[in-house]
Parts: sequence; C-alpha cells; structure tokens
Amino acid sequence: MRILAFPNLLIATILSINVAAAQDKLELEDGSTIQYFLTLPEISAEAPLPLAVFMGGGSGNAPISYSVYRFYASELANLGWAVVVPISPDNRSFRGANVDRVRELIGFLQQRDDVQEGKTLLAGISAGGMSALEIARRHPDEVLGIMAVPALVRDDTNLDSLAGMPVYLRIGSADELGWGMQYDATVEALEKAEVVLDADLLYGEPHMFGLDWDRVEPWLETLE
Repeated sequence: MRILAFPNLLIATILSINVAAAQDKLELEDGSTIQYFLTLPEISAEAPLPLAVFMGGGSGNAPISYSVYRFYASELANLGWAVVVPISPDNRSFRGANVDRVRELIGFLQQRDDVQEGKTLLAGISAGGMSALEIARRHPDEVLGIMAVPALVRDDTNLDSLAGMPVYLRIGSADELGWGMQYDATVEALEKAEVVLDADLLYGEPHMFGLDWDRVEPWLETLE
C-alpha cells in the first residue's frame, strides 16, 4: 500500500523554498502569464498520455504548487498520466477568472505530441479541490473526472451539471479546519447531483494527507 506521509518539518521546508520559476510558462491571451510544472511517466509511453491537472491549495502560489508537484505529480504520472501543476498567476487559487486560464493551459498542453486531446482529469487539494469542482461544473463536457482530496461543496450552483461525473472525494476526520464535520453534507450534495461518487472519510487524517495510490489506481482505470 503506497501511502505518502507529510512530516511537518519537511512541509515547512518545502513551503519556505523560493521557487523562482516553474518548468515552463505560457503567455495567456489576456496578457498574463501562467507558470507550471509538467511531469511525465519515468518510462516513455508509446501513445499520447491523458492529461491531469493537479491544483494546490490556498493561493496556489509557487511554493504551494511545488509541494504538490513534489509529493503527488510523479506518483500520478507513473500511473500513466501527463500531470500539470499550475501556479496561480494572481495568488487567487484557480477559481473565478483563473478557470479560463487553466482551460487555456490545458488547450496549449494538448497540442503536444505526447499528450492526448479531449477530456481532462481535474485534481486538487483543499482550495485546489474546490477549484476542480468549479471548473468541472462550469465546463463538464471538458472533464473526465474529479479528484477532490479534499474539497467541500459550499455552493450547489450548477452542481447538477456534474450528473454522471466520476468524483473521487477524500476528507480527513481530524481536519484541523473542521472539514471532516462537513463530509456528510458534501457527500449528500454530490449524491443529489447524481455524480458517480467514490467517497471516504479518512479516520484520524488532517487537512492535508497522503494518498493511498493503490486505491486511486483502480478508480483511475474506471475513467478509461
């Protein structure tokens, strides 16, 4: 069972790093720039890879996005995905105006020979998970599935647009922000929207937790 641990000291060290530049950047149509980390499997694939966008929590700034890249992207990539971790261009997560910026980044990356065109997997931690839900419910026809690890549903606007959407939801029962106490309400809202839900409340886990990739992998296989 491959479960990733997050020692507090290591997280503090990672988040204190001044990440001057990501692996690459894209000049957007609105004149702003979005930087990003792109990760591919260690073993080259013979066919183009499906694309996953993995968004960090909080403001989605460079240190936060680097921690997602460092701890999650390679694990997901080695399950057969091209994984992009975007850095918010305005320190405002990936919601609101940044929804279309993420979509523009997706379109750009899907022009690569090693990345498939078509629907994208959206994943995110905390505010990144809620961003994944927002992007998906605004553009469900562009989304293959959602990994919200964790996320809450605080607004059910357009939530019914997710009907039939595969959603992988995990929330820690010991979440220091109290998200564990809102697990049932979030599950109820998603079930009411008729998503295809794989949800679990992780006993004793805090707000940020490692993923059990042996459980993630079979869920990903259902998306193919």
